[in-house]
Amino acid sequence: MPVKGFHRHLPALVSLILLTVLAGCSTQRNQAPAPEPAVVRSEIVRLLPASVADRQGWAQDIQTAFEAQKIDPSVENLCSVVAVTEQESNFQVDPAVPGMGKIAQDEIDRRASKAHIPNLLVRSALDIRSSTGKTYSERLSAARTEKDLSAIFDDFIGMVPLGRTLFGNFNPVHTAGPMQVSIEFAERQARGYPYPVEGSIRHEVFSRRGGLYFGITHLLGYPVSYDKPLYRFADFNAGWYASRNAAFQSALARVSGKRLALDGDLISYGFGPALGQTELAVRSLYPRLDMRNTTIRSQLEKGETLAFEDTELYQRVFDMADQAAGKPLPKAILPGIVLESPKITRKLTTAWFAQRVEERRVRCMARASGSLK
Repeated sequence: MPVKGFHRHLPALVSLILLTVLAGCSTQRNQAPAPEPAVVRSEIVRLLPASVADRQGWAQDIQTAFEAQKIDPSVENLCSVVAVTEQESNFQVDPAVPGMGKIAQDEIDRRASKAHIPNLLVRSALDIRSSTGKTYSERLSAARTEKDLSAIFDDFIGMVPLGRTLFGNFNPVHTAGPMQVSIEFAERQARGYPYPVEGSIRHEVFSRRGGLYFGITHLLGYPVSYDKPLYRFADFNAGWYASRNAAFQSALARVSGKRLALDGDLISYGFGPALGQTELAVRSLYPRLDMRNTTIRSQLEKGETLAFEDTELYQRVFDMADQAAGKPLPKAILPGIVLESPKITRKLTTAWFAQRVEERRVRCMARASGSLK
């Protein structure tokens, strides 16, 4: 016999049942056990390029980094790491850099000139015998890798009085390891590092395990709303959220009429009162945004986090830009950055880097016959 009034509550009961079922499905997905480490390592070995030596060693270090950081070891994520490592070093722990000795000598000369130190004094300091028995000049000439160069500068700064005058505690080697990750970035991300630190985080980055751990952090250790791995690759080169921020700058340029560098840098952290061009462009929209300068600044400062996408500034600029364009504009684009480094001998860009890595990722995915669940 039907219950009185039951029909009035039927839609709500059906909805409740559906929500319960969906919640159960969601819970089951979230509680799915992570792949066994041995399974992940086996998958990595299969995904590595055929030329890679010590495949088990590389697989172990990559799997440990994923597990320690609780990153999903999907085929796409693993292939992204493989692609960046192949692009940056071709799976060499400490890749050789052509002309490394000259790069080092040029840096010393540049700093000596800036400090008004006579060249003769610099040459005399370099002719001093170092802790290895060779002169610093001989060691510089023989340097082939960033690890070689970093060790020479550490020794030079610590042993020679002029070394501290020239460099203080500053070692000019900024990137290291098989993924060429920033040493400064690694030092900021050292908490939770799963290995005992031998000497310093700088030294760890030069190792395979450390270089991979911090490189994987830089590549995958932050949440994004991107629809393509390509933008993570650009961020790896230009900094977290650079692709998202470059798209915001593009939208801002459209509505403000200002010409902006699409580099992903939303604010200027330089010395003095000068404001960055992006911040000035936002301020020029005051009549339409009706936002205080302090509010603009505080919301732009969220540009290094996912939370920037939830700010009123981000949403209103895109609303105006979409309306002006008559269609939704992309929320991520490749930053327009020309790469500059003594190690680079031809004109390269962040877009070039990202696209080359994407090509490698696609080849890696082709090597995969299945995926980890």
